[in-house]
Formats: sequence, structure tokens, C-alpha cells
Amino acid sequence: MGGEAEKWVLMVTARTPTNIAVIKYWGKRDETLILPINDSISVTLDPSHLCTTTTVSVSPSFDQDRMWLNGKEISLQGGRFQSCLREIRARAQDVEDKKKGIKINKEDWQKLNLHIASYNNFPTAAGLASSAAGLACLVFSLAKLMNLKEDNSQLSAIARQGSGSACRSLYGGFVKWCMGKEENGSDSLAVQLADEKHWDELVIIIAVVSARQKETSSTSGMRDTVETSALIEHRAKEVVPKRITEMEGAIQNRDFATFARLACTDSNQFHAVCLDTYPPIFYMNDTSHRIISCVEKWNRAEETPQVAYTFDAGPNAVMIARNRKTAALLLQRLLYNFPPQSDTDLDSYIIGDKSILQDAGIKDMKDVEALTAPPEVKDKIPTQKSKGDVSYFICTRPGGGPVVLSDETHALLDPLTGLPK
Repeated sequence: MGGEAEKWVLMVTARTPTNIAVIKYWGKRDETLILPINDSISVTLDPSHLCTTTTVSVSPSFDQDRMWLNGKEISLQGGRFQSCLREIRARAQDVEDKKKGIKINKEDWQKLNLHIASYNNFPTAAGLASSAAGLACLVFSLAKLMNLKEDNSQLSAIARQGSGSACRSLYGGFVKWCMGKEENGSDSLAVQLADEKHWDELVIIIAVVSARQKETSSTSGMRDTVETSALIEHRAKEVVPKRITEMEGAIQNRDFATFARLACTDSNQFHAVCLDTYPPIFYMNDTSHRIISCVEKWNRAEETPQVAYTFDAGPNAVMIARNRKTAALLLQRLLYNFPPQSDTDLDSYIIGDKSILQDAGIKDMKDVEALTAPPEVKDKIPTQKSKGDVSYFICTRPGGGPVVLSDETHALLDPLTGLPK
């Protein structure tokens, strides 16, 4: 190990997006390897708006592996972290940094300790797939640090052992997680169906109903569902395989009507399976249901889907509009039904791609207050406005996969000490 006398620090910083499943993964056939009971398909979200940034560093001066998440130190002793670290270290290659005079032989990686700092720019453990982005970023950044030769699909099989849906965040665009058949999980990995440019007119609006950590974790929820639900086997064996084939075709052909029908019905069935679990699991709340009602009324009134909705294991709604014009109309409806508290700054209520506000003809709170009931609810009982029930909206789009960032600009660890900045 060259350069040990100088107590050098070598680091890599990377950014990885989160993803939202439009055909859901729920239930495992192997808890340790995290092997699912069905395939799933997701859309990767623009990392400019929803991502994890991770800096990984190595130094002979580190006396143990350490990790900080969103500024707070957390334990790395969990089995899932250890699985990822073990798999990555086993594949590590020789690394040389001539500028710093550092050479690490692949055998040395077993002796060297790591410092890891990770930051999510969106709520953690609230049903927005923060673990997917986080574990994918951990694996991707470590693979770059240790000079692994595996491609992203092979890396996805490692990320899967940290968090199942993490495997899908190794790619941008539209991604399929193949459940696989092998007992060792070697064929349970992610493949890209299409990149983010394939269907770039789609616009995604996320209603963050609650940023609180969910009461039932996905891990325990899945275990309870597999053990107690009478519907889960039918879903995995009969329903999902047909939907996977249909969804692949809808994405390939940019068939929004089919895409929306499948996304909505699969989300609804996923939550029905959660209710069929004993004791029942409630991930959605009253606000979630009102958002579904708002979208369904509009889709029925137009006689063709304008917006797809999907909910992961949490109350937050992910709505996918067919284009920017539709997204602007959706935002008008959402702000009419779910206006911010009177003292809320509109600029902090809409984050991400704020240009959707301009498309919707909304500049400030006066424009929100002037919104009228959408045509589908006029002359009927108007929807009761739910002021403050949505914390904020994120406007985004399908996005690209993980990338390495400049350490000088983006590193979360000090290059001299390897400790959080």
C-alpha cells in the first residue's frame, strides 16, 4: 500500500436517483438475499430533484468502518450493509492514484476501513424509495472507488441485497427487475427497458402527504403479507406476469392509456394486498384517497386517462401526466383541492421543476386563491378543500442513472480527514 506514511485519504462521490415502481414488488421468496416473488417495473426519477449523494473514502488512518446519513452517524452493523460491503470488497481490484502516490492492491481492501457519508434531498423512510437510492448509491460509489469490473446490471444484484428496489436505481429511464429463478439470486437483477429520452414528454408530480417515517417498514410489511394474505400468491403468479408483459409493451409504444390503467390498478391492488394482510397494513391515508378521487374524476370526465397515479409503501402520491400541458392542468386541480396554508410561501410549496407553475398560469398565492372548481366537479357537490394536507409538491420527470461527481464541488467528507464536512 503506497503512501501509507502520509495517511492519505482516497474518495469518490456519486449521485444516484430514486425510482417509483409502476408494477410493484411486494413479497420475497428469500429474505436474506432479497429475492422477490414477482418481477417489477419502475420509472427512474430525475436526480436533479430526487436523489442520494454519497461520498465513500478509504484511508489507512481509519480505525473502523463508519457511516453518516443526512449528517447523523448510523450503525453499519446491519446485515444488509454488511452484505453489500462484503460483496463489493470481494470483487475489488487494484487501484492506483499517481497524483497522490497511492497504490492499493486488491488484497488490501479487506484490511482497509471505509468512511461513508450519504445525503438524501427528499424525505427518508416516508415511502419515496429513499432506501433504493441510498443503497444503489452506496454500491455504485464503492464500485468506482474499488475499481470493480462489473457492469451496472451485475452491480444491481449486489444493491438488491441491501434494498430490493435499489437494484432498479442503477439505471435511468424505465427499468425491469427480473425476479430470477436461481436459488443464489444470480439472475435476480435489473435491466433497462428504455432510457429517459425514450418517453421524455412525461411529467411527474409528487404530493408529499407526510414526510414522517412510516409506521410499518416495507421489510416487516412484506413478511407479514407473505405469511398471512390469501391474495398475494394469486397476485404474484397470475396477475403480475400479465401486467409486466402489457407494461413493457405500453412503454415501448408510448401507449399512455395502457400505461396509466396498469399503473393505477397495480397500485390499487398492492394496497388491497396490504389490507388483506393480518393485521392489516395502512400505508395510505384520507388525503391519499382524496387525491385518487381527484384524478379518477378527471380521467373519467375526459373518457381517456390524463394522469396515472401510484403509491408505494406510504401515503405520498406519485402522479404521472402524459405531457406538460396535462401536468399544468393537474397542478391547477391539485392546488385547488389541496391549497397550502395561508402563511406558506408558494415557492416552498412547489419544488423541483417550478416552470410547471408558469405553465399553469400561477405566479403567487393570489392566483391559487382565484382558482375555480375544475369542470368535472361543477354543478355537483364540490370537493372539500383540504388546506395544508399536502406538505409540498415535487415536479419532476423521468431521469438518468447514477453518475460520478466532482469531489471538489460535491464531496460530503473532508478530503484531509475523511470526516463529514
